[in-house]
Amino acid sequence: MTTAYALLVPLLLPSWLDPEVIITSLGNWALWGVALIVFAECGIFSILPGDSLLFAVGMFTALGTIRFGGGAWTTMAVVWGVLIAAAVLGNVSGYWIGRVIGPPLFKPRSGLAGKLFDPKHVERTHGFFEKYGSKALILARFIPLVRTFVTLIAGVSKMNWRSFISYSAVGGVAWVLIVTLAGYFLGDIPIIKNNFEAAAVVIVLVSVLPMAWEYVKHRRQPPAPAQAAAPAAEE
Repeated sequence: MTTAYALLVPLLLPSWLDPEVIITSLGNWALWGVALIVFAECGIFSILPGDSLLFAVGMFTALGTIRFGGGAWTTMAVVWGVLIAAAVLGNVSGYWIGRVIGPPLFKPRSGLAGKLFDPKHVERTHGFFEKYGSKALILARFIPLVRTFVTLIAGVSKMNWRSFISYSAVGGVAWVLIVTLAGYFLGDIPIIKNNFEAAAVVIVLVSVLPMAWEYVKHRRQPPAPAQAAAPAAEE
């Protein structure tokens, strides 16, 4: 194990957030525990390993560790139903939290609560939401932290409920299907199966690439030229 890897794993995946530890510790309750975590991350608490957990569920389903009667695809159907429901219900809870108590929740304060509910998160996510509109609810699913706060912002801004639930459902289905299927088909590859901690770190890094790309693209854009006052027309 290289020094860089030894430093990176604890930074991104402390033991209590390690997807493999979570799933193996929960045993027969693994899917329900993951569903609870997905529910929380999609609307209440942002510092959770949603992407890597979904990948791990797909991988352990392929390996037979998670099984609900029948074959692997029967299990995957159960997994999809439970986790999609958890993701969408998490969004719904975040929406109503934002709508009811959003303004007093996001205010300057000290300690962990101050970091989790820093008003800067609202400003950044609001910019993301303004830029992409309703599509933000789909795109944000694949970006850690943003997927939690974008639903709160939708509630704070009192987004139309029908639009919110429609785009949240599309995003929830896409997120769960894509990441669990990636785990199902890639998790059985020996280098991934035998080095899951390293694979989980890669998943975390890949999941923040969209945010990094938007940041780089924004920094590379030239500043908008100042609009000069129109000179008075000369006859």
